[in-house]
Amino acid sequence: MITVEDARALLFDLVSPLDVETVPLVEAAGRVLAQDVSATRDQPPFAASSMDGYALKSAEVELHAMFKVIGESAAGRRFEGTVGPGQAVRIFTGAPVPEGADFVVIQEDTDRRGDLLTITDEPGSKSNIRPAGIDFQTGTQISAPRVLRPEDVALMAAMNIPTAPVTRKPVVALISTGDELVMPGETPGPDQIIASNTFGLKALLENAGAQVRILPIARDTIASLETAFGLAEGADLVVTIGGASVGEYDLVADVSQSLGMERSFYKIRMRPGKPLMAGRLGDSAMVGLPGNPVSAMVCGYLFLIPMVRRMLGIEQALTPFQRAILAEPIGENGPREHYMRAILDHTGIRACADQDSSLLSVLAQANALLVREPHDPARAAGDEVLYLPI
Repeated sequence: MITVEDARALLFDLVSPLDVETVPLVEAAGRVLAQDVSATRDQPPFAASSMDGYALKSAEVELHAMFKVIGESAAGRRFEGTVGPGQAVRIFTGAPVPEGADFVVIQEDTDRRGDLLTITDEPGSKSNIRPAGIDFQTGTQISAPRVLRPEDVALMAAMNIPTAPVTRKPVVALISTGDELVMPGETPGPDQIIASNTFGLKALLENAGAQVRILPIARDTIASLETAFGLAEGADLVVTIGGASVGEYDLVADVSQSLGMERSFYKIRMRPGKPLMAGRLGDSAMVGLPGNPVSAMVCGYLFLIPMVRRMLGIEQALTPFQRAILAEPIGENGPREHYMRAILDHTGIRACADQDSSLLSVLAQANALLVREPHDPARAAGDEVLYLPI
């Protein structure tokens, strides 16, 4: 058995950043920017008013000064003339500042009667003008790699960038295995259960940026598994769920190796999730997850998400562990690293009472995995511990 850290390093050796594709900006949110992009214009492209008011010469701005209003400048429709001495132009927020003006008196500080404008309140020293290019200038870059947030998309739109070079989404094929499984909505036999892992992992992986294909359930026969692996062809990552242990019906290892799988490792010194297998199958990375629902999901957080992030070219593929204070004491840990389902709130972090790896209801209540090192001693309330948010 190997450690979680060693397993992650070996898994990273199985994958690498994928190629780049170009998508319309409207589809870019949540994708990983693969190449730097640059603004094609200044923002704003002209000196613009930041307030509704009157544009005039700053040298003439003083209390009770009077001006003749000679025109209007609105957003999208500038005043084409020049502001001379003793003149003012009505201006609105976002409108271009007319030539000859370098100050905007806000309308609340003025009184206007016909074309006669009077400054009635102390206007202060702020010009109320946004200089051209104050937000960004032609050539300003958005650096890759980065997951594009809505704010990034808005910035790219303002930069007049209509498309985004992004990393192709990793294609992940999920294969649930076992005669005992049926799909949600079907009627299970007396000895069958519903395939839940596939759907939890699909949601987890798609949230991380992958494109996920759910393949038909593979039965506990060599022919069924071979068919499932054939359907997974073309995926960047093939994930099997169940069948990776050592029972008579656990055929994934034998079938995958007969198809040419080059094993990287088998079994990790952790709980839950010990019987995990990984390697390469043709052009695809392959990970064989344990069948217990919680084990599969915990391995998804610890191993599959970092693999997806690495394929997407994200520099920090691993989610860093965080620290919290124990709200309740916990007993000593055994010889394997333990990722305990836990609940983190304003009082601290507490391990869920039942850590059985089959209990999805407990995992659904948890929002953290409390990390225990091998042979970690008993911990008292108030001790600082590591956790992984989920």
